[in-house]
Amino acid sequence: MEKNLKHRKTAAKLQISYENGYPVLNQEITIKQKNSQFLFGCGGFEAVELAGGKPAGETVDEERAVYLKEKLEKIFSVNNYATLPFYLGRYEPEEGKPDEKRVKAGAYWFREKNITAKGHPLCWHTVCAPWLMNYSNTEILKKVIERIERDVSAFAGIIDIWDVINEVVIMPIFDKYDNAITRICKEYGQIQIVREVFQAARHANPDAVLILNDFDISKDYEILIDKCLQADIPIDVIGIQSHQHQGYWGAEKLNNVLERFSRFGLPLHFTENTLISGELMPPHIVDLNDWQVDKWPTTPEGEERQKKEILEMYDILFAHPQVEAITTWSGSDNSWLHAPAGFLRTDNSEKPSFKALREKIKNEWSTKIETRTGTDGNCEIEGFKGSYEVMCNGNTAVFNLDGKADVIKVKLCGT
Repeated sequence: MEKNLKHRKTAAKLQISYENGYPVLNQEITIKQKNSQFLFGCGGFEAVELAGGKPAGETVDEERAVYLKEKLEKIFSVNNYATLPFYLGRYEPEEGKPDEKRVKAGAYWFREKNITAKGHPLCWHTVCAPWLMNYSNTEILKKVIERIERDVSAFAGIIDIWDVINEVVIMPIFDKYDNAITRICKEYGQIQIVREVFQAARHANPDAVLILNDFDISKDYEILIDKCLQADIPIDVIGIQSHQHQGYWGAEKLNNVLERFSRFGLPLHFTENTLISGELMPPHIVDLNDWQVDKWPTTPEGEERQKKEILEMYDILFAHPQVEAITTWSGSDNSWLHAPAGFLRTDNSEKPSFKALREKIKNEWSTKIETRTGTDGNCEIEGFKGSYEVMCNGNTAVFNLDGKADVIKVKLCGT
């Protein structure tokens, strides 16, 4: 059954004129969507290495650079939203020496290609900086706040979407190893920690989109969200991780998750989606990180399964009015846990899932209009929300179709 996508579209009257202000009368025009308002995302960590070099300052060798560039350009020819890494243990392995220059280079690389970037995460108990543990809990919290204010301010205008805090449900009881964030979460409690980090991010960039992100989709996450909203914590988006290494959730579970988390009335972002194109992880594994293998190959049968699952999942999520973003976590295979979870194989060749999703995003969920202006230079248009280009006799103009205006005025410029 065809999904209702009315909420993804809008209509407007387009008033088209030449540079001199005269209306474009009775002319054939082509209107083509350039980008979607919906955020189709993918992990973009490789852009830091490609644009910023290696951590110790060495340049990337030519063969590696060509490989990374091909990978990123393929992935983001379809996706318009990239996640960049801010794990404190890697971003600032030595106190006072953040990796700002390299990560900024990656963020600028995406901005030049009109790809929206998100920072992930500002606070997390995993991949935490060991040097934080040299301090008292009071000092740890102070340094976490200072770190958030520093980095959100430094990247304002380049990165304006943030996973502010990651996996709070398990944070105070995390027992894999001692770390500074679990320490302060145990002492101060989940709600105070969430309040502190969100207020710091909001103070640093009042216009930023701030996300609470978690893999735990149990009732515990609902209770946490409820308490945070009752405490007036400025959460803009609920983030839902959907790593499915042990098999696809399926439509029934996915719709159940949407129903439970949409009740809060906030936008939903599926922040970390994984669907496997090889053998599935054994079901007895509780923590995905405990499944450590040297090789995890993709298979033809798995790739066909992955394609079917990705298309169904994206269809369901795109049809839901509160979902604003879907991020597939690994753009290519052999990334996190060596999983065959990418759109591309390790040699950058395209999987069936990538080809099928490209067709859906670029054709089925995109708008192209061939029409004619009237005697007044106007025309009525309807299409998927996003950015557009209008072309007429070698002249062009760009505009946004976002539902905010009933009349859109555009002025053509010569190419």
